[in-house]
Amino acid sequence: PESISHEGYSAKPMHSYWDDFFALRGLKDGAAMAAVLDRTADETRIAAIRDEFATDLFASVAAAMAKHGIDYIPGAADLGDFDATSTTIAIAPGGELERLPREALQRTFERYWAAASVRHDDTTHWEAYTPYELRAVGTLLRLGWKDRALALLDGFLRDQEPPGWNQWPEVVWRNRRAPKFIGDLPHTWVGSDFLRSAADLFVYEREADSALVIGAGIPDAWLTESGAEVRGLSTWWGRLSYTARRDSAGRTVTIEAGVRVPSGGLVVFPPGSRPVERVAVDGTPAEPAPDGSVVVRRVPARVTFRP
Repeated sequence: PESISHEGYSAKPMHSYWDDFFALRGLKDGAAMAAVLDRTADETRIAAIRDEFATDLFASVAAAMAKHGIDYIPGAADLGDFDATSTTIAIAPGGELERLPREALQRTFERYWAAASVRHDDTTHWEAYTPYELRAVGTLLRLGWKDRALALLDGFLRDQEPPGWNQWPEVVWRNRRAPKFIGDLPHTWVGSDFLRSAADLFVYEREADSALVIGAGIPDAWLTESGAEVRGLSTWWGRLSYTARRDSAGRTVTIEAGVRVPSGGLVVFPPGSRPVERVAVDGTPAEPAPDGSVVVRRVPARVTFRP
């Protein structure tokens, strides 16, 4: 489209990558639904479009980085801008974490974290931000930055306005009394970003290897005697129910029957923050990954993590 100008407002055309990653998500889901419905011809047709579109999309990201001379994932092809809030769509719900250029992805969210983490420091200078950024919580978690994800979420929770509503406006101003635009309040899209990121703390789907990741974001504060309990949480692999508890010997995650085990398994993370040296699945010693997680291949299952 041509540039738009009206009564002093002008906007140049912009092609945001978050729209493209939403489109790719739709194509992937369309092919998957056709497979579930045994509509083979539709599955083949949509899958071909999906694959061609994905190839062109990632080639475009690389070309935009080269054109603009940037070392981060651009928000839009035209601008080469920094917009980590939009880039999150590529990761969740996009599911393209493993296909993005890893070093550029790390730099993108290191830069985002550096800016977002100091908002509650009185010595920093900022004017406003949008709680759409809540979706970044799930992204940081997927990058393996659990502490950062939880700290970011805590900051958003402190910025609910007005506090008693437990909601967010579209824009949060440092000066809460400033006569400025705040958008919708409560803001449903922001609310949906919160719900997705909050659910990610308990479980998220990892498309790269068809795995279900369990408990990657559970903090120490939730590991009371009764524990953190999940009941019938919907996933692609069925409804998931489990409990994470702490006891004198360590931590235990008990997964109930009902969920289907995907080909990549159930990847169970140790809840809380204590280091892990020994892991057992149903009493049998298991070798944890460097991040402390262990893969479970059948349910029900009882996973114990010991220091």
